[in-house]
Amino acid sequence: MKKIGLMGGTFDPIHYGHLVLAEQIRTRFNLDKVYFIPVGIPPHKQGKKITSSKHRYFMTLLATITNPYFEISKIEIEDDGISYTVNTIKKFKETVDYNAELYFITGADAIYELESWKNVKELLGLCNFIAASRPGIDEDKLKSKIKDLKEKYNGNIILTSVPALAISSTDIRNRVKKGESIKYITPESVEYYIYKNSLYLEE
Repeated sequence: MKKIGLMGGTFDPIHYGHLVLAEQIRTRFNLDKVYFIPVGIPPHKQGKKITSSKHRYFMTLLATITNPYFEISKIEIEDDGISYTVNTIKKFKETVDYNAELYFITGADAIYELESWKNVKELLGLCNFIAASRPGIDEDKLKSKIKDLKEKYNGNIILTSVPALAISSTDIRNRVKKGESIKYITPESVEYYIYKNSLYLEE
């Protein structure tokens, strides 16, 4: 059975933090592939301005194209509705690989919000969750939350830690707007794409 990682996000823009996380998880859990899934209409960011899906898709493609274990899925950006993870997982199983064992990769912070996600019980029955911790996270509190979720929903949530990169998409957008350098915090191809298409000059 194939083991496939799924990594969702706005990727607005994608940066080295995303790439390091995906590669560390891939090698640590012996995943055959990691699919990056740029979000279509994010349920938790409705009303907030995000860059068009076309630009976010191409930036993600440019950032991942040299890694043969990375793929990109258009499942969410080709859907006109709100991007609920449970629907994405079901559609992925139907259209990409029904028999694969799926691992949804997320930041540890998201675990505290998981019960607000649509159909969380069904979701946890469809895939494993890998929660990546970072410095500053109270791991005892997080482990307690994961234990509660496992007992309540009978899901498989795995806590792991990865090298910390203090990079965020918000910071990159702010740097571009202020005319500051973004070199070495996102791939050079993504940096070039941002400037070529005049992204993030107005927020």
